[in-house]
Amino acid sequence: MASMKTGLRPALLAAVAVTMMALWNRPLVAQGAAGLYKAKCSACHGATGKGDTPMGKKMGLRDFASPEVQKISDGKLTAIIADGKGKMPSYKKSLKPEQIEELVRHVRLVATKEK
Repeated sequence: MASMKTGLRPALLAAVAVTMMALWNRPLVAQGAAGLYKAKCSACHGATGKGDTPMGKKMGLRDFASPEVQKISDGKLTAIIADGKGKMPSYKKSLKPEQIEELVRHVRLVATKEK
């Protein structure tokens, strides 16, 4: 009986540790989206999503806050990020679906910050 109790302790501690790590990392998703945006999107779309970078101007990118972009559904934005559009590359092989969803939320957030 004593060996059964000591055998359960490491398993219980491992389960608690995994749960704590999952909960601990949850708030970092938004920071991760901002980092992903900076790494993958801002060179063309700009830090504020206005598309006012040299590359964004060259490609004629629209401001995320524009009515044309705002009326695009989240599902369509998800597809654009995943599959690419025009000269924008596809990210479905390099990003997880959750990361793409977070980028969509980040794009919406960036658009509302600059109004």
